[in-house]
Amino acid sequence: MRFSFAAAAAALVAIMPMSATGQDFSAVSERIGSGEVGRTTSVLVMQDGATIFEEYYDDGGAVARRNTRSATKTITAMLAGIAIDQGSIPSVNARVLDFFPDHTPANPDPRKSAMTVEALLTMSSPLECDDSNPWSRGHEERMYTIEDWPGFYLDLPPRGFAAWAQGPNSAPYGRAFQYCTAGTATLGALIENATGSELEDFAQTHLFDPLGITGAEWQFSPLGLAQGGGGMGLTTRDLGALGQLFLHDQQGVLPEGWASEMMQERVSVPSQDGTGYGYLTWLQSFANGGQTYRAALMNGNGGNKVIVVPELNAVAVITTTNYGQGQAHGWSEALFEDLILPQLAGSN
Repeated sequence: MRFSFAAAAAALVAIMPMSATGQDFSAVSERIGSGEVGRTTSVLVMQDGATIFEEYYDDGGAVARRNTRSATKTITAMLAGIAIDQGSIPSVNARVLDFFPDHTPANPDPRKSAMTVEALLTMSSPLECDDSNPWSRGHEERMYTIEDWPGFYLDLPPRGFAAWAQGPNSAPYGRAFQYCTAGTATLGALIENATGSELEDFAQTHLFDPLGITGAEWQFSPLGLAQGGGGMGLTTRDLGALGQLFLHDQQGVLPEGWASEMMQERVSVPSQDGTGYGYLTWLQSFANGGQTYRAALMNGNGGNKVIVVPELNAVAVITTTNYGQGQAHGWSEALFEDLILPQLAGSN
């Protein structure tokens, strides 16, 4: 049966903790109410295209647009795929600097000249940019003090690898992961330059309108560039609709096969055992009843997550305001693995 977003939207109504299929999500609300997971603001669970649980734990309710921070990066990967399909970007192997002909970057280097769109999609570019390292020259907080965000990124020097660090020559897939918001902001600018359309307009026309998403709240640079690297405000239901694209690639919003490309592991994340990375999409395993399920995730600061489990044909959205808390991702992951996944797996 062909998946219908219109039908899914019609099904998105307030669901009691006990779903129509007999799944019991009351423990989810109990844990959130206990304060064990900080300020969790909403949970939405969908399986087989239907909403089986939806609950809000703040005053915003279903209409609130929630800032899920770096979950935006996955949306930028979706937009890159659309631009490639339209021919505006030749392929993931296109060179980044070709799209910025008016910028002569500082610290010229052959590796910078050869840097590709795929390097930005996989957080494995040759430039020194690491948001987990406060001393990194490319740290996102430094970018925010500069007007020209893509210029900031393109001017960065090449990365160096100490003897104890894993470089691309010794890393799986030949890529060294380094989480870099400035690189994704630059990818957003690249999409603008390639398509001749402002990023927010391109997204609205080619991604959001087909899904019925309106009123997306973007963050902007001082020069007016929409921030493809984070901070977009969307409703919980909007996030659920975007998550569904990973399960129903055939319905035509994304180019054929692009969702699968996004979920293919292309770089390992050395600081997180068993975690991989696709095209601006996290890849992680969750366990239930002796079985392991591989999931694709849109992740954002505070433990904001859209978790897609293809094997169970399921999407779970968890939104929070636990920004800047180191344990926040663990809280949301435990909420999913302990209480949501067993209900999804039990019905499979």
